[in-house]
Amino acid sequence: MLTLLDYGVIAFYFIFMSSLGWYFRRGNSDSSDYFRAGGIMPWWLAGASAFMGAFSAWTFTGAAGIAYEGGFVAIIIYWANSVGFAVAALWFAARFRQTRSISVIEVIRQRLGATNEQIVVWLGIPLALARAAIWLYGLAIFISPVFGLEVRTVIIVCGIVVVLVSALGGAHAVVAGDFMQALLLIPITIIMAVLALERTNGVSALIEKLPPGHLDLIASNLPGFGLFWLVALLFEKILFGNNVSSAGRYLCVRDSREARRAASFAAVLFLVGSVLWFIPAFAARALNLDLGALFPGIAKPSETAYAAMAVLTLPSGLLGLLVTGLIATTLSSMDSGLNANAGTFVRGVYRPLLRPKASEKELVRAGQLTTAALGAAIVLLALEYSSWRNVGVFSLMFNLSAMLLAPGAVPLFWCLFTRRSPDWAVWSSQLLGFANSAAILWLPGTAWFASAHILSPDQVAWLHTNEYSVTMVSNTLLCSAWFWIVTCFGPSPRPARQDEINALFAAIDRPIQANETAGAIGPLARSIARLCLVYGGFITVVAILPNSLRGHLGLFFCAAFMGVVGFVIHRLHRASTVRLASVNPTSETSPSSSP
Repeated sequence: MLTLLDYGVIAFYFIFMSSLGWYFRRGNSDSSDYFRAGGIMPWWLAGASAFMGAFSAWTFTGAAGIAYEGGFVAIIIYWANSVGFAVAALWFAARFRQTRSISVIEVIRQRLGATNEQIVVWLGIPLALARAAIWLYGLAIFISPVFGLEVRTVIIVCGIVVVLVSALGGAHAVVAGDFMQALLLIPITIIMAVLALERTNGVSALIEKLPPGHLDLIASNLPGFGLFWLVALLFEKILFGNNVSSAGRYLCVRDSREARRAASFAAVLFLVGSVLWFIPAFAARALNLDLGALFPGIAKPSETAYAAMAVLTLPSGLLGLLVTGLIATTLSSMDSGLNANAGTFVRGVYRPLLRPKASEKELVRAGQLTTAALGAAIVLLALEYSSWRNVGVFSLMFNLSAMLLAPGAVPLFWCLFTRRSPDWAVWSSQLLGFANSAAILWLPGTAWFASAHILSPDQVAWLHTNEYSVTMVSNTLLCSAWFWIVTCFGPSPRPARQDEINALFAAIDRPIQANETAGAIGPLARSIARLCLVYGGFITVVAILPNSLRGHLGLFFCAAFMGVVGFVIHRLHRASTVRLASVNPTSETSPSSSP
């Protein structure tokens, strides 16, 4: 279990992350700075943030449980994420940035009208909070057995930290924190994979010890998986990663080219990283670890596979770094979501409906208070999930996505392909999807349905087993069909609305050039470089303290990784600043603004 050295590493992480909000607080001169970092973020920073925001400790609990039970199929889940980001790089990312908006809600208002704007706010935010609460609960499932703490205690402490980071520092702190957390995660998961392979005597021995079918890409022998599940998964990742509500990932970058690069970077990180993440879960299965005996009291013992291998293999100090890396994956997802949803509320409800004449300073303060309130709601929801003893994190996440998130994602995806659809095509498609989800969830269990003999008992059992796939595919097809039927045969938007839509598409069709955006990347890049060097320096100090040879080497590797990245960032942006200054001596000091 954790040693005093591990606790020191974890304590430093919490202090460091909590201080980011204070460190970046002065960068929030207006709401553009607070909600999208002024629109001047470099691609590597935005890409790392998108990558970190797209997964959480659920990866190392719920998904690791699937890797333990079903094998390679867990990697396919994250390769599907890579497909979603690749699609964004090819078409969506640049167009999202070219909307020239400060927050997603402004794009929705212009494209879909005031009614859909309010529907997205009042339905979208609660659903986003429910998803973030699942991430936080997944984190607690991992941390609780390692620390020997109550799940509820972990939920509360981690919730407080993420609120401090996002409320004080806004998008600057969120994106910088995401990048730092990615740098924590990458080296420690590499070490974890190497040590797990060492415990199983290498790759070939690991493969030999796995059960038959564990390398099946779609886990055909596992209930609920197979080819139909793969189709549903691809629908989910492409729709969720490329609908209008995900535009916020790219609003923070400088121009269209940087947006495409950010999406491509996230795609590569998922493609490569996912292979490393699940080697420890495979090793736990190959070693036949009795997870229920190791961690009693967990609702689904297979979801502790990664934690079990960490406790068995990592030396002092490195276990603390892994814990911080796993905390990082969840907090990065939560702080990105908190900042985006606070922007949605402030610019979609507070400013237009409550305080139309609010100053930029007031909007920033409203964003901070909204972030704190949303964070508290996430903590309360996660505490509620912790009382559902018979429900695994994997099922919670996938069923939420298919039943409640997909109906909204489908029309928000298609609306960028046409200027003709009336505003009511979106909310009516969403209602149809909700009705379909409710029918799949409740109808098969009713007495009327059983007496009507619509499906045989075997078919009902199949439906329950494949609930995610059936719901995801049917919602995608039904909502898509309805949206395009209304678009093709329904009335066109009123002239005033059509003018607004045409103005948005005119902006989307016009690429943003680097010289359109004022403000320099250099100061932010230098801040990131300093943070890398500070954290790398701390790990170096820890590496010098008494430890095993393996502990020394692992810690020095992590310190070197962060230090080298920080040095490279500093040198690259110092060189680019010098080149920029030779062309435009005032560019470094030009005020931040948004196109």
